[in-house]
Amino acid sequence: MTSVAHRFTDVQAVLFDLDGTLIDSAPDLGAAADAMRVARGMPSLPLASYRAMAGAGARGLLGVAFGLGPEHPDFDALREEFFVNYERCLTQRTQVFPGVPELVDALAARCLSWGVVTNKSSRFTVPLTHAMPLFATAGTIVCGDTTPHSKPHPMPLLEAAKRLGVSPERCVYVGDDERDIVAGLAAGMGTVAVTYGYLGQKVDTTQWGAHASINSAGELLQLISTP
Repeated sequence: MTSVAHRFTDVQAVLFDLDGTLIDSAPDLGAAADAMRVARGMPSLPLASYRAMAGAGARGLLGVAFGLGPEHPDFDALREEFFVNYERCLTQRTQVFPGVPELVDALAARCLSWGVVTNKSSRFTVPLTHAMPLFATAGTIVCGDTTPHSKPHPMPLLEAAKRLGVSPERCVYVGDDERDIVAGLAAGMGTVAVTYGYLGQKVDTTQWGAHASINSAGELLQLISTP
């Protein structure tokens, strides 16, 4: 569906995915993986090579950097090296997507709660969100290891709604990956797919089953009616 195809009514809270939805962390994620190539005498790759896989975590980024997956015997060691590299540069190049600060301010002006539900582990999410002023007003931040399950399971979204004191059906979940929409639908929330994150040209968000989609952060406000 397109952004004009659905309007959410009686909304009390908006929940967001993190990477690719609120923040562009691809430059730091890519740099962490690329540094591993350079350290091994391999040529550096451009950010564009990593960008499309930024939402896939270590598995996707190491796949770009070294062409190997979790089945490789060296994967676990390489993943931890990647994690350490990333911790060192969490916010060096990471930026908030255009329009997101204004969106968050507008939600507050409408007396709407907002929060984050990400599959990123607390090891990275906590220091990153503490370092970025945007998240000072977030009502809750649920990480990939906050509950026993991560997205596409609905449990993290339900936990966020519980923490905000809002029933799931009064929440809208916004994300840039199909698993975000699957989780949101399973939680009984309104769902919005964003197309400005890390999506490649081959991805068709209309196949995800989201209630709506947006091409920029500010478009979300056009879809939400408060009680």
